[in-house]
Amino acid sequence: MQDSINNFFKPESVAVIGSSRIPGKVGHDIVSNLVRYEFPGRIYPINPKADEMLGLKVYPDILSVESDINLAVVVTPAKSVLSALDDCAKKGVKSAIIISAGFKEGGTDGAELEIELLKRAKELGMRIIGPNCLGVIDTYSNLNASFAADMPEKGNISFLSQSGALCTAMLDWALSEHVGFSKMVSLGNKCDIDETDILNAFAADEKTKVIIGYIEALSDGTRFMKAVKQISKTKPIIIAKSGSTSVGARAASSHTGSLAGSNMAYDVAFWQSGIIRANTMQELIDYALAFSYQPIPQNPGLLIVTNAGGPGILAADAAGLSGARLSDLDSQSKEELKSHLPPTASVENPIDILGDAKADRYDIVIEKAMKSDSVGGVLALLTPQSVTQVEETAKIVAAASKTSKKPVLASFMGKEGVASGLRILQKSNVPNYPYPERAVFAFQKMYHYKSWQASPYAPPETIEADDERVSSMVSIALEEGRNRLTHEEIYEVFSCYGIRSPKSIVARDGNGAVSCAEMIGFPVVLKVVSQQISHKSDVGGVRVGVRDSEGLRLAYQEMMDNCTAAVPDAFIEGVVVQEMIERGKELIVGGQRDPQFGPMIMFGLGGIYVESLQDVSFRVAPLNLTDTTLMLREIRSFPILAGMRGEEPCDLEAIQKVILAISQLMERHPEIEEIDINPLKALPFGKGALAVDGRVSIGELK
Repeated sequence: MQDSINNFFKPESVAVIGSSRIPGKVGHDIVSNLVRYEFPGRIYPINPKADEMLGLKVYPDILSVESDINLAVVVTPAKSVLSALDDCAKKGVKSAIIISAGFKEGGTDGAELEIELLKRAKELGMRIIGPNCLGVIDTYSNLNASFAADMPEKGNISFLSQSGALCTAMLDWALSEHVGFSKMVSLGNKCDIDETDILNAFAADEKTKVIIGYIEALSDGTRFMKAVKQISKTKPIIIAKSGSTSVGARAASSHTGSLAGSNMAYDVAFWQSGIIRANTMQELIDYALAFSYQPIPQNPGLLIVTNAGGPGILAADAAGLSGARLSDLDSQSKEELKSHLPPTASVENPIDILGDAKADRYDIVIEKAMKSDSVGGVLALLTPQSVTQVEETAKIVAAASKTSKKPVLASFMGKEGVASGLRILQKSNVPNYPYPERAVFAFQKMYHYKSWQASPYAPPETIEADDERVSSMVSIALEEGRNRLTHEEIYEVFSCYGIRSPKSIVARDGNGAVSCAEMIGFPVVLKVVSQQISHKSDVGGVRVGVRDSEGLRLAYQEMMDNCTAAVPDAFIEGVVVQEMIERGKELIVGGQRDPQFGPMIMFGLGGIYVESLQDVSFRVAPLNLTDTTLMLREIRSFPILAGMRGEEPCDLEAIQKVILAISQLMERHPEIEEIDINPLKALPFGKGALAVDGRVSIGELK
């Protein structure tokens, strides 16, 4: 199969099925690109109505070609693509790019045809890029098997895209800015070869230093994450993902489901996999240039040198927003700078060398920065003023970039006034950003990537559990036609995974509730039990702090009245009488099965305000202790858990164990669709954590 993938980039021969003699037709442009950019292999145009085009012999069909063919590019109408594949298979072709449109993007009939296309390709042992795609470009193979207007220069960036239009836009930008690429792949409908296949190909390409991409949806999120976790350790992957709002997120009954939108899932999965997410195409390009042209910073300290105070402050603000760190020079270097700079210049970062600065001031500051161990990279800011030496300064910045192992970025602001300097920077592979904030954000992403590379692999934690008992309870519930576990089942599931709960008993009526409370001991909590009531607090289905029998009877009746009025059709099975846990912080731990990535685990501040406060963190299962540690620290309320103003800290280790248990539970039991423990009462250090209330939704495997 690897040969089939390689044939898309380094074929020895290419057949274009559906080639045309008419300029402007897709079938003509593909053959023209192969010829124009001097593809060194054999080119076979296929057209039953032509004999010759562009100096090449035209064949009536692929079976008439005398030699072997490595790659077929199909440009025929959609309805004839299947027969073209059949001919390719007879010829021994294992790789095909289907340019043709008219498949699932066109409606039901096209979708059915695409299903048949994939089925046929698998039967024939062929790999397909497309259909409905722009094609493939490999600059080092001189292969332009696309109908793009041009070919990029050779470089170290490789680009994949689900949008052919974005491929052409990226190509046009690359040509205008003289940015080189190794490979460009338009995935189209990706009925067979998807983003993971192409990422693996880019990872194996020695000419590719930086991988960038645009995706709309993933074919297989789990497979994607597994691949990119390895690839991103050696090559930066920068992805722009469209659909960043949660409009398309499915409705869910649990708190976890209501908070875990599709964009959140992608954010978390990308972060866990080492992918740098670009929120805009501008960011995609900004980050790509930094990684392509400059070395990775070895420490997070950025030093800014500027001839204008305002832009320097903007850059410093951007550092604060992005998490980048500004690094000062040591005291000796500062004193040396003072002897070369005007008295009113600032030697504190950002180093302001004033508006009358000539190139020599930039030179002395950059020289000191390059020698300083505290500086991880340099940003040279310049605004064109009357005495500014634009070209000379650009040469100094370029020379520093060439001789240093530290990244050097530039922000020469303006247009005509800095044009000559921009040309020098461009030729020297120093990325210039028209606004300083963009340069700072790019540097921060570079150091974030350095941190990801340095982070050691930690396998998922394993919790000792009674999975056989859990499976039995879930199976029984499904056989009975239920989509939720009962109160007793939920707490037994928790027990199977070592999650502690308060004492609780289900009572069927008021008298039974009194008896249960006397057995447990006052004070107690009452909770309505009904499969039709998801959020008990919303309908008056919870009473806390019930301290005697008389108060319990009153609370029970009020609760029944409230629930009946709020949900008239609900079947109320009774109430849970539960030991009241008066100490501890209310947290939430939950899980939802994301359609792309599988179990998404949530942790945060719990209680009735969880959706309003949204103080939560997410991860894709399976998890390890590092994941859970970061999840705890990411929420805004973490200082409360750690202990503030003399308060006892919560039992953080116990909280982590609960998170790990929920992660493993959802991993091992795919019938579980959603889980909430809300609240999880986090007790003081050494006292553990208790699942006070819970909800488990289940469903048949799909």
